[in-house]
Amino acid sequence: MLQRRTLLKSLPLAAAGIAGGAALSSCGSSSSGSGGAGDDGSLTWMSIVHTPVTPEPTGPVETTLRERTGVDISFQWVPDASKDEKITSALASGTIADITTLNQLAMPSIREPLASGLFWEVGERLADYANLSRINPTVIAGARVDGGLYGVPFQSDLARYGVIIRKDWLDRLGLEVPHTVEALGEVARAFTEGDPTGTGAATTGFIDRNESHDWMMRMFAGYFGAGCEFELDPSGKVVPTVTTDAYKEALAWYRDAYANGWVNQEFVTMQKENQAQAVAQDAGGIVVTGLFGGVGYSRTAKEINPDTEVEWALVNDMTYGDIPRRIVSDTGGGMGGLMAFSTQSLPTEEDLHRALSFIDALMEPENHRLLNQGVEGVHYEVDADGAATIVDETRFAQEVQPYTGSTPTNDDTEKYPSTDEMVNLYNELIAENSEYAVTNVAQPLTSATYDAQWGSISQAIKDAYNMLIVGQIDMAGYESVLEQQRGRGMDDIIAEYTEAYEAVN
Repeated sequence: MLQRRTLLKSLPLAAAGIAGGAALSSCGSSSSGSGGAGDDGSLTWMSIVHTPVTPEPTGPVETTLRERTGVDISFQWVPDASKDEKITSALASGTIADITTLNQLAMPSIREPLASGLFWEVGERLADYANLSRINPTVIAGARVDGGLYGVPFQSDLARYGVIIRKDWLDRLGLEVPHTVEALGEVARAFTEGDPTGTGAATTGFIDRNESHDWMMRMFAGYFGAGCEFELDPSGKVVPTVTTDAYKEALAWYRDAYANGWVNQEFVTMQKENQAQAVAQDAGGIVVTGLFGGVGYSRTAKEINPDTEVEWALVNDMTYGDIPRRIVSDTGGGMGGLMAFSTQSLPTEEDLHRALSFIDALMEPENHRLLNQGVEGVHYEVDADGAATIVDETRFAQEVQPYTGSTPTNDDTEKYPSTDEMVNLYNELIAENSEYAVTNVAQPLTSATYDAQWGSISQAIKDAYNMLIVGQIDMAGYESVLEQQRGRGMDDIIAEYTEAYEAVN
């Protein structure tokens, strides 16, 4: 664990709304009486690391960050694989840092301490900071816990999904890129019944995997008007999306597609890595996935066959019937967790302001790039078009990548140009998705029955989904499973979420 340092003096409270990291250097001394940042002016951050190694505190990224911000930051790294256990233990014992990354807000062991007084409520304060004030309001809404905002949310893209389709296959068959579900069905038929590879090899339309219920159908049903996990029904109740007519219409469409052979028949048992291999090996040409998926599929295809002609069309504007354009969020409404601020080690408003000012400074373009790409000339070089190239992959992985999970963003955060045009395209389309994103109305709400029962309820519905698609049960059988789950807690979840929603709206 890193030791705390004592270089930073406290900031004057009136300096809210800084425009750059340099403003953090102006200071007066803190007079708080408890331990932590309030005593010595340093800040500690318990943050999640997603890489096998943790960076040295004296490395170029952290050293540069301290110089630019004037903040003597000390990271306490928690490996992603053990974050649930370690963060829960820290919360239970109260041994948290000044700033703590909490990215499992659905867990009761996380939600309960948030509103217990252990962390500052910051909802009304973000407007005082130049960069924090530009966090997307939808992200802020999804980060609340029963009305309270107990930290600065990590903003990510609201919705990254779409449909990626083999463009070279479309060209070979003389087909246009589809932008409606109806036209997509015709493409799936052509990919299955025609010869899109020109080799006579058997192919199909959709390539799906065993997580179809949790990912593919959740996104695909959105085109039919279905919500994002939970939604408001016409009567004002918060209901599971899987119970709605729009969702069931999407189920019926996909069940027929499977029966027609337009979906790989073994999807129920296909793992994610096997799906990627099947796509790369020309088994099928349509994937409902992240719009960034084509880059990885193309890379794998070229590893298998350097002469492959694979080319992807990325579609982010799929619609169905007269349903307006929409896309279900795959990122929790763009909310990747919270940076929560301890009321114990940051006991005064002045202490909190200093911590918020530091996070605000991290959103400045030069600091954001530092945390994502490192030091120019050391970790990356920039060409005439502004696209960066990593100088040393090993050094980048050791000295820069660990910090990417500690990088706050807002609506103005730059997407760095790439030398790969498909990367630039999917970044553009994902940004466009935000205008049409549909989020989970229940995400900021609490239901004790959901916490206790939803896992088993959801599994039963997932099993029924798989059986329905492959033809082992019909729609009446699916409805029967839903009815069973109503008596096993689903109706209580609806009642509790509805009451919680009404309390904060």
